Amino acid sequence: MKPAIRTPFFETSVKNYIYGDEVLRFAQAVDAAAKKYDVDALFIAPYTEIRRVREHCPNLIVLAPYMDTLRPGRGMADVLPEALKAAGAQGVVINHCERPMTLAAIRMTIERARELDMLSFCCADTVDEARAIAHFHPDILNPEPTELIGSGQASDMSYVREVIDAVKAIDPAILVEQAAGITTAQQIYDFIMAGSEAAGSASGILKAEHPFRLLDEMVAAVRRAKDDLQARRA
Repeated sequence: MKPAIRTPFFETSVKNYIYGDEVLRFAQAVDAAAKKYDVDALFIAPYTEIRRVREHCPNLIVLAPYMDTLRPGRGMADVLPEALKAAGAQGVVINHCERPMTLAAIRMTIERARELDMLSFCCADTVDEARAIAHFHPDILNPEPTELIGSGQASDMSYVREVIDAVKAIDPAILVEQAAGITTAQQIYDFIMAGSEAAGSASGILKAEHPFRLLDEMVAAVRRAKDDLQARRA
């Protein structure tokens, strides 16, 4: 069953900065922070570590970094959606800038994810691309200018507000997050307070001097933003 996500949530991945046992150690740290601060955390795991992360990290929502749209049968080296789900993936990343896809492929992948009751986590570069993908009704849209990913420079607030408004005008149910270039807990807090339903970081954490400390601070910032938003609405 597709997991329900409480907002605001946190999202992270390891890309290829670490591998093997280090991935599990990092995932366990994210899992512990998610439990400590009682917030949902999405973890994009390498294919090779999906099962291990899922089995050892009960507080994480585990996503695969990509999948193809083929069905069981022929297809050597393609990534079979059913196999990802069997390994424990609860969702999939679609159209990351390091694995860009055509709009037709994005739509087919969202449909395959929906068929298997998996979350669809779509990335977009421009506001126009985010608007186009929103018409396919993914669960989550992560608009992040390609040039900012891994750069240490985050999106400006005008882009954040414009893209949120554009997506919500098409489908208010789509969860919108910001993640490009985030390196501080304050950025996590600021993006959520500006209207994002999540924020996250990957290279910003893994390239930091004290990765686990920064991770904890970022998840704590999600909790702080959640509390402040609740107080604002009261």
